[in-house]
Amino acid sequence: MEIKILNGRTLAAEPGKSVYQALRDNGVYLVASCGGKGVCGKCRVKILEGKYRTESATKLKKKEIGDKVVLACTTFPEEDIHIEIPEDSKLVIGDKIAVSKSKGFLDFLRSEEPTLTPPVRKIMLSLLPPSIEDNLSDVERVKRSLSEHDIEEMRFSHGFVQSLAKALRQHNWTAYLTYTENFEAISIVSPERVKHYGLAVDIGTTTVVVYLVDCTDGTLLDTGVTYNSQMRHGDDVITRIVHATEGGALQELRNAVVDDINGLLNAMMERNHISRDDIDSAVISGNTTMVQLFWGLDPSSIREEPYIPTVNSYPAWRAGTAKLLINHQAPVYTIPCVGSYVGGDITAGLLASKMHRNPEIALFMDIGTNGEIVVGNNEWLITAATSAGPCFEGSGIRHGMRATEGAIESVKINPTTFDVELGVIGNVEPAGICGSGMIDALSEFFFAGIIDQKGKFSRDLNSDRIRIEEEGPEFVLHHGETKDIVLTEVDIENLLRAKAAIYAGMSVLLKEVGLSLDIVERIYIAGGFGNYLNVEKAIMIGMLPDMPKEKFSFIGNTSIAGAYLCLLSEKMRREAEDIAKKMTYIELSVSHGFMDEYMSALFLPHTNIDLFPSVRERYNKEE
Repeated sequence: MEIKILNGRTLAAEPGKSVYQALRDNGVYLVASCGGKGVCGKCRVKILEGKYRTESATKLKKKEIGDKVVLACTTFPEEDIHIEIPEDSKLVIGDKIAVSKSKGFLDFLRSEEPTLTPPVRKIMLSLLPPSIEDNLSDVERVKRSLSEHDIEEMRFSHGFVQSLAKALRQHNWTAYLTYTENFEAISIVSPERVKHYGLAVDIGTTTVVVYLVDCTDGTLLDTGVTYNSQMRHGDDVITRIVHATEGGALQELRNAVVDDINGLLNAMMERNHISRDDIDSAVISGNTTMVQLFWGLDPSSIREEPYIPTVNSYPAWRAGTAKLLINHQAPVYTIPCVGSYVGGDITAGLLASKMHRNPEIALFMDIGTNGEIVVGNNEWLITAATSAGPCFEGSGIRHGMRATEGAIESVKINPTTFDVELGVIGNVEPAGICGSGMIDALSEFFFAGIIDQKGKFSRDLNSDRIRIEEEGPEFVLHHGETKDIVLTEVDIENLLRAKAAIYAGMSVLLKEVGLSLDIVERIYIAGGFGNYLNVEKAIMIGMLPDMPKEKFSFIGNTSIAGAYLCLLSEKMRREAEDIAKKMTYIELSVSHGFMDEYMSALFLPHTNIDLFPSVRERYNKEE
């Protein structure tokens, strides 16, 4: 059978496979937050011709069904079909995303250590050429030269020795030996190749960021950023774990993210005229699941009680094992993880924030596809991950999307006329709404009296922006020519769950150590989401604690920043390991107090409004 795409290709379709699977097998990817399980309702396509069978029409309206709009993941061709793929169903991989810059961190490193100490070092060796009289083997000859530099414990792997003879003779017995901090030989390189390079990599659930760094002086030469191609199989880590294990696609997910990294890397090497052998070290940062998938480790135990990862502290495995297209002997340092849902990205975040060095009690939050929280100071650290879900990334929201061009990022509503003023990324026609826009909308709805504390729409408002559809009430944020952008009551329910999980996670962590939120002196907000977040609005809906704005610090992508620090400094690598060991991990899914806190936070802003005095004051004024 074949699937013909309007204005596009004609693809082969195996019998028994869904339209979604057939498209994916041929490199055509649809938005499918649930990974093609038939529950998110986002992989819509229109059948123009042909016979087909549909098993579910979740989240489709009667009009759409009448127009032969189907969910690709629950629709199976029974003969050749002709389809149209709407623009908002297409998954675009490769958009550019803003990233942190490195200058401030390089200045910090120089204040900590006079000399950079990357995982790989270089030493110049001038060897006496062999002769009949001096007939030492090549390896023994290298050892003899190293002993002159007081290095006695160098180890030589099979891969290094394989290339040794040719390299020594090619460079006339005078060359650089590159070796790891643990004294394992990596390669013999030309005496002209003074510089050597490294990679800092952040593997996020949503994005992949790669820094190409000159390890001789710490200069950030280039950056590469793309969406994590694993999104083709679902937005969140649980969906991907299921796909990797029950779906038998562990290597497929591994290859997806490795290909993302190598794709970015190839372009950077070409732009900077650097060969792959000159890149002799890498540092990987990511959450526990992402890192296990990167290394090809079965992640199934992460989602099964007692929620134990395969490894938290990784050996320095080689780039060849990692399938990275750099020097195949290069060590790949993985920033240590803490627990099943708190990974090396959080260890890196704390390292970059310096929170672990200060006596003040601070709170660190990484709000993205997952919500991780750390509370503590230079004496203690306690951490947990909240099951907030990826709705602030657009998943589970009718017109939700990531913070890219066309996303509504800010919302203002006139409480009298209900007229709406929107801020849209790129100043273009709205295509959907991202996390910051959702938070704004919730706050504006509440204070305009459009929704009550439970997030339910008022039924007696005289406005054509509120309408009742098949799935219940919804508010029209934007009337478009082809589609309206709305937030539904179901969307609001999902957002309340997410914000409640984040606030409850903070409360439970502090109660674990007998403290309350008013003792926190600073809140660090990490992750790309923080770039757009309106703190005041987030407080108004009860997602963030009611604290003065000056106590909040937005620190960007600290995962890549921490990876950059670890790439250039042995002290930072040891510090990262100490941070990971110091953190006490709390599994909220089995915490007795979490559900109580969560239920209390499911209201706007909270069942106990005394926890939010500024919100109470404004609410009383507007009453």
